[in-house]
Amino acid sequence: MKAIVLESAENPIVVKEVAKPTPGAGEVLVQLKAAALNRRDWWITQGKYAGIKYPTILGADGAGIVAEAGEGAADLVGKEVIINPSHNWGEHDEFQGKDFKILGLPDDGTMAEYVLAKAEYLYPKPVHLTWEQAASVPLAGLTAYRALFTKARLKKGDKVLIVGVGAGTGTFLLQWALAAGAQVFVTSGTGEKIEQAKQLGASAGVNYKAQDWAQELKHLAGGFDVVIDSALGPDFAKIPDLCNPGARIVFFGGTAGNIPEINARPIFWKQIQILGTTMGTQEEFKAMLAFVNEHKIVPVVDEVYPLTEAKAAFDKMGAARQFGKIVISVS
Repeated sequence: MKAIVLESAENPIVVKEVAKPTPGAGEVLVQLKAAALNRRDWWITQGKYAGIKYPTILGADGAGIVAEAGEGAADLVGKEVIINPSHNWGEHDEFQGKDFKILGLPDDGTMAEYVLAKAEYLYPKPVHLTWEQAASVPLAGLTAYRALFTKARLKKGDKVLIVGVGAGTGTFLLQWALAAGAQVFVTSGTGEKIEQAKQLGASAGVNYKAQDWAQELKHLAGGFDVVIDSALGPDFAKIPDLCNPGARIVFFGGTAGNIPEINARPIFWKQIQILGTTMGTQEEFKAMLAFVNEHKIVPVVDEVYPLTEAKAAFDKMGAARQFGKIVISVS
């Protein structure tokens, strides 16, 4: 079978023939129709991710048809599925256990014609979605769902700020919050992405490269009940002043650096919570899919590449030129 292989530090994206795996008891072999990129995949190719091993088939997101099954999973053959990439969460809902892992490293992932998966991590593909749209959902959709609903306890009527709306997770955050009845504001590094967010339903947005971006947001929104961030860095210090009393700030990344020196007084006086999050549980994945089906949400797909043009897809991810998800068409 053909696959996108992390072959070495010098040659991280190679499309090559590899052996097709065989499912064991409780496992299935999914014939992939589409796979989607995440920022995580790009960081792995840059050597800036924990636990990198060579060779590994990349990819956490995928959708396809169950082609073969091991003992105990034969009833799944022929089913159209998407795969939950959040594996071995552990016994505590509040945090992942020591055996937690994400599909695509260390285990071979979805950027291949076939992927080996445990039957327990398969879910029916939403019927209103194409293969490319369905493949976009798992990792970013789950991360956004836990951040908004479990951690931030989003409720109808909340004012939400999404810091950096252009990535896949950012667009899911926007779609999830709007579907739940929140009023959403965004930031982005380009006016074009802000306009795209407004077309999806965002009330307004500002360019975070502007020196007065925080003051402009304060003028537009007054204050926020929920802030979701994946960048941190120096500008994070401005966020508490934008928060309403009782606000929840949730973050799941730090691409712009660490949390800077910060004025903590507004945090305790306004009783603001700062919460970290990563991926999500099996129950949250089920709830997220039910939410997608209930609201007939269609993920934003920026561009679809064939498997043979994987390098171009990764280059676009690295340049952060996308709005929504970058998808690999496998078959």
